[in-house]
Amino acid sequence: MSIFRVIPAILFPPLAVVDKGCGSIVIVFLLTLAGWVPDVIAALVIINRDRRR
Repeated sequence: MSIFRVIPAILFPPLAVVDKGCGSIVIVFLLTLAGWVPDVIAALVIINRDRRR
């Protein structure tokens, strides 16, 4: 994970997963409405998951 991907994932998580597809953006945005911590965790998982492939 690059620091340039982690900072947006912490500050505004939907912005960090914008290039991962529409489904990821929707999931992270809905989690943003639920609370800040779940969406940060989801964004970091999505960013890290695609890195391993």
